[in-house]
Amino acid sequence: MPNTLAERRIEISGLDYTRFLGTNDKNIKKISSYFLCNITVRGHYIILKGEKFELDLVEKVFTELILLFNKHNELHENDIDAVISVIRRDAPYVDAAEGQKDWSAIIYTKDAAIKPKTIGQTEYVEKVNNNDLVFSIGPAGTGKTYLAVALAVAHLRDRFVSRIILTRPAVEAGENLGYLPGDMLEKVDPYLRPLYDALGDMIPQDKLQKYIQTRVIEVVPLAFMRGRTLNDAFLILDEAQNTTPGQMKMLLTRLGINSKAIVTGDITQIDLGKNLDSGLIQVQSVLKDVPGVDFVYLNDQDVVRHRLVREIIKAYDAFNQS
Repeated sequence: MPNTLAERRIEISGLDYTRFLGTNDKNIKKISSYFLCNITVRGHYIILKGEKFELDLVEKVFTELILLFNKHNELHENDIDAVISVIRRDAPYVDAAEGQKDWSAIIYTKDAAIKPKTIGQTEYVEKVNNNDLVFSIGPAGTGKTYLAVALAVAHLRDRFVSRIILTRPAVEAGENLGYLPGDMLEKVDPYLRPLYDALGDMIPQDKLQKYIQTRVIEVVPLAFMRGRTLNDAFLILDEAQNTTPGQMKMLLTRLGINSKAIVTGDITQIDLGKNLDSGLIQVQSVLKDVPGVDFVYLNDQDVVRHRLVREIIKAYDAFNQS
């Protein structure tokens, strides 16, 4: 599919700028908080930059707001909320290649819609929408992390939460942080890089950097989570098979008011020491009957990477059972 990044200009030369834009452009800032594209004002124009589908939505928002302003010569915050709510509700993702409306899309990137592609992934998304805490357990390539990040970004976009926290234990393949170069943040950066990569697919780079600088989005190692309380947040714990039971309990008890969490992991790839139990294995028994908590188990049928990944998983499963 071709790259759909685009730029639009909306002329506002006939409007009272101060009343339409708001003091210090507060109305523009409010609209911008709903969308992932960039919205700036230059001279007589509002400049939109981002993914084509989202620009279509934002352009419709401004069209309606300009009509409202011309009618009443003022623009209230509740006018902005109402217009955006209606336009978002009625706007499905449109597949540029097939020209079909797709109501299953979670969010869209510059290349395509991110949506569940298998029965297991569809169950995954439904359980996240219906529960405050969901554990997604399955092998590599099943979309556990990518869908989790997409769901978090969608919740932030739609203002169900005000921030996203992504975390991982810094334990992989037997490496010791002490032997890696740099300070602590530099040492853990390779472990967190997959989360940054997923975010980079879904949010324009300059807006992502702004979110990170203002801590609307945090990507932090698990060790930095102790003592925090996360209100109005979407929390993702990735690679949870490498948490100890104590770390798992610590992380889950960080949840605050109006928070949601997804915990992902692959219990066939545990890199903890031989004498350490996995918190992801234990938690399946501990929380199995707790209301508001659910588990989804993905398998090789949910693999959406290279076709060989599914065959590799099958081969290892058969070898381990022999």
